[in-house]
Formats: sequence, structure tokens, C-alpha cells
Amino acid sequence: MKRIVLATHNQGKVRELQAMLAGLGIAVQSLADFPEIGEIPETGDTFEENARIKALAVCRLTGLTALADDSGLAVDALDGAPGVYSARYSGENATDAKNNEKLLAAMKDVPDALRGCRFVSVVAIERPDGQEFICRGEWPGRLARAPRGHNGFGYDPLFVDPEIGLSAAEMNPEQKNERSHRGRAVRQAVKHLAEFLAADFPAGTQG
Repeated sequence: MKRIVLATHNQGKVRELQAMLAGLGIAVQSLADFPEIGEIPETGDTFEENARIKALAVCRLTGLTALADDSGLAVDALDGAPGVYSARYSGENATDAKNNEKLLAAMKDVPDALRGCRFVSVVAIERPDGQEFICRGEWPGRLARAPRGHNGFGYDPLFVDPEIGLSAAEMNPEQKNERSHRGRAVRQAVKHLAEFLAADFPAGTQG
């Protein structure tokens, strides 16, 4: 069976990605299966750069095809912030709660008509022979004035999908995956993934 490594320690992302890759006949692992790999510095200025940095690093360290997602929230009134800094928006010891609190404070006086935002996800897949492809998905929404819902992670409680009136944290996992930025990017990737993994590799590189 072919194997692919999800280049993340974020268990929320792992659960979402594993669900979206289910049924492909691929053994899906994460960095939890490779504890010797620590945090990978995200030094890029764009989601694309960071996704590729992580996928390349994990591919080289494991000898397996690696999938990395770099994602974040871009708020119109904040000129696209927090953007690539979404996970560490509130500083070195950032948590989801601290990030959400800082974002709400920054948007406190912004009227409803100007609270547009979008989730962005870029998925990069790197193969041991140097082949790669990159997919991007976006999910437009509005920023709530207070957290809503208890599902999901990150900025999900603040992100409201205007089409259905629910925050991402009020959706069940299937509903969220169907509409989300990550779901859109991964669905593009899945179209190519089986063929991408079917290539011949040197013995031992794909398990």
C-alpha cells in the first residue's frame, strides 16, 4: 500500500485531511508517526511558499510522499491579516483562544458591512523523485462579533459562512469539509493523487 505523510502536528488538520483522503487505498500518516521530526520553520511570505517548505522537508526526512497544508484567515479590513501569521497571530505562545481574542479586539469598531474575510488553504504534495503539485482553495465569509459553536479549531468560531448562516464551528465535520477552503484544495489534489502515487519509486521509499 502506498503511504503519504501529512506534514503537520495539528490534530485538527490531521482529522480533516484523513477524512478527505479516506477511500483512496492510501495509508495516511502524520508527523505524530515521526516524533524525531520537530517543528518546521515556516519562513515563507505566502501560503504557497510555506506549504512547499513543509512538504519538501518532510518528504526528504521520511523518503515518503508528503502533503502539507498552509492555511489561514485573511481579513479584508486588516489588509489580509493575520494571513500567513494566523497560527501565531497573538505572539510566541499563541493559542486559538488568544488569537481569536486579539482578532476580535482589532475588529471591535468595524461595522458589519466591512467584516468580510476568507479562509485560504494551499496544499503542496512533494514526491521523493522531486515531482510536486500545488492546489489552492478559498472560502469567503464574514467575521462574527463573538465566538459561535464548539466544533473545529483555530478561527472556526469567528468565521461565518454567509450562504448558510453558520460559523465553521457550528458545522458538523462533513458539512465543513464540503464547504471549506481545505476541502476545496484537497479535492483538487485528490483528482491527481492516485496517479501521482502510482509512479515507480526506488525500493523502500513508499513502503
